[in-house]
Amino acid sequence: MADRSLRGMRLGSQSLQSEEGVELSDRKRAVYQADSGETFDVIFSAEAEVPSTWSDPRSGREGRLLGDDGVPVEVAEEDVKAPRTHWDMLLERRSREELEELLEERLQFLRARRGA
Repeated sequence: MADRSLRGMRLGSQSLQSEEGVELSDRKRAVYQADSGETFDVIFSAEAEVPSTWSDPRSGREGRLLGDDGVPVEVAEEDVKAPRTHWDMLLERRSREELEELLEERLQFLRARRGA
């Protein structure tokens, strides 16, 4: 038994699956340009909505989408949604009077605990 050894492949090093009969999905290429002038490509699915900005995988700089003519695509102002802050979300749940009342209750509790 010692004279015979089992031979095999290293685990995870190579795939035994072939690419025969594999159909790749439709794709489209988007070109982005960083502020430094450097351009980079990103491949998206044909059905995906291409974002107007993307981070460069090599440098980390944010790039703007270039149109087919090589000019940066302008983003319409109505498309840009203002980010909601924690304060905005808090005001959606409670009124300002309720918040002032809660603040006063909490301050009284903390003052009583400190003995002030």
